[in-house]
Amino acid sequence: MAEQQRSDVLTFYVNGKKVTVSDADPETNLLGFLRQSLRLTGSKYGCGGGGCGACTVMLSRYDPQTKHIHHFSVNACLMPVCQLHGAAVTTVEGIGSTKTRLHPVQERIAKAHGSQCGFCTPGMVMSIYTLLRNKPQPTMEEIRETLGGNLCRCTGYRPIIDGYRTFCESENCCRVNGSAGCAANGNGPLEPAENGRTETSGKEELLPLDPTQELIFPPELIRMAESEERATQTFRGERMTWISPVSLDELLQLKSQHPQAPVVMGNTNLGLDIKFKGVVHPIIISGFRVRELFEVTEKPEGVCVGAGSSLSTVRSVLEKCVCSLPAEHTQTLAALLEQLSHVAGEQIRNVATLGGNVASAYPNSDLNPVLAAGRCSVVLQSREGKREVPLDKDFFVGFGKTVLKPDEIVLSVFIPVSRKGEVVRAFRHAPRKENALATVNAGLRVWFEEGSNVVKEMSVYYGGVGPCTVSAERTVQQVVGRPWNEATLSDAYRALVDEVTLGASAPGGKVMFRRSLTLSLLFRFYLHVLQHLKDTNVSEGEIPSEQLSAVEHLPNIIQPSYHEFQDVLSGQSEQDPVGRAVQHQAALSHATGEAVYCDDFPCTQGELFLSVVTSARAHARITHIDVSRALNMPGVMDVFTADDIPGKKFRCFTGIDEEILALGEVTCVGQMVCAVVADTKPHAKLASAAVKVHYEDLPDRIFTVEEAVEKRSFFLPQREIQRGDVTKAFQEADHVYEGEIRLGGQEHFYMETQSMLVIPLGEEKEMKVYASTQHPTMVQEAVAETLGIASNRVSCHVKRIGGAFGGKVTKTSILASITALAAWRTERPVRCVLDRGEDMLITGARHPVLGKYKVGFMSDGRITAADVRYYANAGHTPDESLLVIEKILLHMDNAYNILNLCGQSAACKTNLPSNTAFRGFGVPQTLMVIENMVNDVAMVLGRPAEEIREKNLYKETSLTHYKMEFDPENLLRCWEECKERSELDRRRLDVARFNQQNRWKKRGIALIPIKYGIGFAEGFLNQAAALVHIYKDGSVLVSHGGTEMGQGIHTKVQQVASRELDVPLSMIHISETSTSSVPNTCPSAASFGTDANGMAVKDACQTLYKRLEPIRKQDPNGTWQSWVAKAFLERISLSATGFYRGHDLYMDWVKQEGRPYAYFTYAACCSEVELDCLTGEYRTVRTDLVADIGRSINPSIDIGQIEGAFMQGLGLYTMEELNFNVYLLSGSHNPHAIYSSKGVGEPTVFLGCSVFFALKEAGGQRLGVTRD
Repeated sequence: MAEQQRSDVLTFYVNGKKVTVSDADPETNLLGFLRQSLRLTGSKYGCGGGGCGACTVMLSRYDPQTKHIHHFSVNACLMPVCQLHGAAVTTVEGIGSTKTRLHPVQERIAKAHGSQCGFCTPGMVMSIYTLLRNKPQPTMEEIRETLGGNLCRCTGYRPIIDGYRTFCESENCCRVNGSAGCAANGNGPLEPAENGRTETSGKEELLPLDPTQELIFPPELIRMAESEERATQTFRGERMTWISPVSLDELLQLKSQHPQAPVVMGNTNLGLDIKFKGVVHPIIISGFRVRELFEVTEKPEGVCVGAGSSLSTVRSVLEKCVCSLPAEHTQTLAALLEQLSHVAGEQIRNVATLGGNVASAYPNSDLNPVLAAGRCSVVLQSREGKREVPLDKDFFVGFGKTVLKPDEIVLSVFIPVSRKGEVVRAFRHAPRKENALATVNAGLRVWFEEGSNVVKEMSVYYGGVGPCTVSAERTVQQVVGRPWNEATLSDAYRALVDEVTLGASAPGGKVMFRRSLTLSLLFRFYLHVLQHLKDTNVSEGEIPSEQLSAVEHLPNIIQPSYHEFQDVLSGQSEQDPVGRAVQHQAALSHATGEAVYCDDFPCTQGELFLSVVTSARAHARITHIDVSRALNMPGVMDVFTADDIPGKKFRCFTGIDEEILALGEVTCVGQMVCAVVADTKPHAKLASAAVKVHYEDLPDRIFTVEEAVEKRSFFLPQREIQRGDVTKAFQEADHVYEGEIRLGGQEHFYMETQSMLVIPLGEEKEMKVYASTQHPTMVQEAVAETLGIASNRVSCHVKRIGGAFGGKVTKTSILASITALAAWRTERPVRCVLDRGEDMLITGARHPVLGKYKVGFMSDGRITAADVRYYANAGHTPDESLLVIEKILLHMDNAYNILNLCGQSAACKTNLPSNTAFRGFGVPQTLMVIENMVNDVAMVLGRPAEEIREKNLYKETSLTHYKMEFDPENLLRCWEECKERSELDRRRLDVARFNQQNRWKKRGIALIPIKYGIGFAEGFLNQAAALVHIYKDGSVLVSHGGTEMGQGIHTKVQQVASRELDVPLSMIHISETSTSSVPNTCPSAASFGTDANGMAVKDACQTLYKRLEPIRKQDPNGTWQSWVAKAFLERISLSATGFYRGHDLYMDWVKQEGRPYAYFTYAACCSEVELDCLTGEYRTVRTDLVADIGRSINPSIDIGQIEGAFMQGLGLYTMEELNFNVYLLSGSHNPHAIYSSKGVGEPTVFLGCSVFFALKEAGGQRLGVTRD
């Protein structure tokens, strides 16, 4: 009996080393195995669902039939370890390191400034590494496509692309749809030049690709593949058993014995169900080793593809067929290829299978509508025999359901060649061009009578408009037997409107939009077919020229962006790094996977894992928490509730308490109720799911801003500010206009989820907290208050953060408190790392805002009065919402001098998770409302919007509406320079000409300014401290209160220390941010981190430099090391603290006046877009941005911040990729910050709206919106 229960042995290689596993658990994925079992932490957990690419590794397998080694990238988070037998895995650690030898892939992304927080960088590196192993000289299109499965939340992607352009060899490597330019050919920036501008790095300056550096495929695996007696493998875990047969007969027998057991291939579907839906399958059958499932047979009538073939393999097969067959036979094949290029990312396509796509029958599958329309069929097989079934309307019977019998498998898919007179097309619409599920897709086919335009046969299938792939049969009936013309199309439209219906509450929402897309895609198909009929000389009619744009693709341009740095100061020392484009201090560690994040710290002995239990109700009383089942589960240590907290059960934000764990009542879904600790993360997760919370629902649930306004559900105080006489100004205005705009929320989606590790030290109640937080002191205080101990017993340590954007302040302190409670009670280390879904549920997002405005203006465009009301959805607790609504009002003027201005703002209390700080802190919302108001003024007057904006800009030294004086000179310079560099006047004429010539594609252009206040209105938050040590060997250790989260604060601080101590950067190190080194820190936020902490470090370094002055005078020809050694012998302290008091900023809301900001950062941005009016898809043709950031300490970092912020703003207002030109305003000085620099992390988030307003203009052109 024991023999039957034993698992087989799993053998594979990782980074050239043999790995043997005798107890493989089917629920263990490769990512968990690498990180926990092998301590290879370079591969990161980002989303857990194959969507972000942070866990990308290379998998290599030997094919004994072809004698070839295949390399392909995979998502380690979805790859079952049981499927690795005979494979070689290469991780980022296996290709190079700073300790041995860098790989060119690692070096080039670092030199191109392609990492900020660095969390995504190992995944980027491994995607490109895999590409280069398969194709050492890739095209730019291949590089772009390879990175399609990798997300970056920081950079905006431009520097990543710039770094990897250098692998292109062809002169036209960057040419996609007519674009050209490549850093490798001298057209793109990479390295800093002498004057601080960008210049191309020659190939000789970069490490070349060296095949001898690559790991060889293990010979043992080749021998195993060629000589191993293939036998069924079985792996048993706690809950599931994995069976991997080697023959089709065995597979069919297993399926007959276990008809409910799923057959897994790529695990891209089943893995998500197990991980995110809690699905348990006692038996899992793997078909991966069954060769019959991978057979591909080409026949004259079509190609038969094994159901186990990956989508990447299918794509290769189809490309080969399209190249070898006559064009008239490739219609279906080409349509499938079109869809395959957009399905998921490269890593998913490498493992997801064609059969799995068919059998899963998802309603928005990109392939099934085309397969169905293209007359494809599937071969199904069971022990009873085979049957061939057409992939048509009868195959898909419901959501995730097909005609497959429980004991059947999909053996193969047959794709027929198209016939003469047959046209097949595929279309899709998705929120993003790549790596996004389709909103609506379609496969359409028409077959004409020979030599005519009369329809003989037709198929129309849609995805995304029903529970499964939908056939529009009644629409087809209106077309068959009739000529292909507008009359036929009109009748088809009417039938389609009635046939494809969606209820108002249909899953996925956007009902009217999705229905309209079905019509648009049919019309596009109509035009494509018209063009085909003309090209084949069947019809003489031509598509009118203004209609041609409907069948043309939007521009897909990959151009190297242009960036202009500032000159460094004349006469500046070569050693002085300030103002130079210094590489991020951790760039190489990011690229090699050596950079350590919170969850990368090794497990300590006895460590436990914590999982939180969250509310399933929006507003309810907790009647009972049943933990009995959870406590009886394997590995579970305890369950903690609010009653177990020895100290404060609340955290106080903005003067209002927030419960750490729910006390008797929950007020939103996702509120934390209790926490489970267990010996492993899987055990903790299973146990938390087993906790049963009993509720009694309470009335008056509020979800929307409108409901909150109606029920007067607000957090107090509300804020109001006014200047001038608004009522009188409205009476005297030539025009008065009222409008409103709603902005949705935005998820932070920092790549590293909330992570913390709390270690009790065992004496004197001491606790060490390692956390991914922007505010270590808040975490320290929260843990101390929760446990009822003094802050000097708690130290908080932050090595680096994998992105934050404001989302790792308040909720992080609460999660740290809960984790510390568990460590306190168990007296063991406890780790808490949220899954992506938990993180997004618990932590809140950017505030959705409703803005209502009334504006008075004169006929010449001068805005004389505005009254604006802002309502922000705060969620169920205030968090930082009261500060957000204050900043909303303080920025409501943007760059405009409106003499009569009134604003009111309210934080609405609703039954949603609390929204919190997010990059820009309310400013992107308030400025969007104001710019929409200005746009409306332009629309009413029939003037270009930039003319109205320019007329109302601050023109001379002025007072803001809160009576703060400032000089707008640099604002005006940004505006004028942006107009000039973007060639706005010429391009506006070009846009008008384009719009006149195209009916279905329209262009728009918009120029937007910004005036952004830097600093905290709460003056005490602007202080900072630092601690600098000089060691006897001359090396310098700097500690300061800022946390490194990708904004480059450590790099800039090193530059400050280098200048002040006059030592090379290589001698300066920053280890971590720690409350035991620098106490009472303020949050790294508000774009003020470098300003404050840089000044504190400067103060400490100047103290030390002054102490060494006597030594330098005694030995002027000495070296830094000799001076330091002498100072030690003379008992001169080589350690100093630094302090920066900060500006005395304040805002008096009673008097409605103050100086809440130290200074303003200015910028202007011009964006041009092209809009597809049939689907709403668009591309940004070009963006030009001029930013006044004073004298940049590090232009490469600052431009990275500008680009990343802009792209994040683009995500807020829309979704896109773009060609981006950034210029730093020259000759700018800022006396209010270190070295005349300015904060830059947040301001340009808002400028993403330039694309929104350009789209609004383009859409207005299509709708014929007049400006009168």
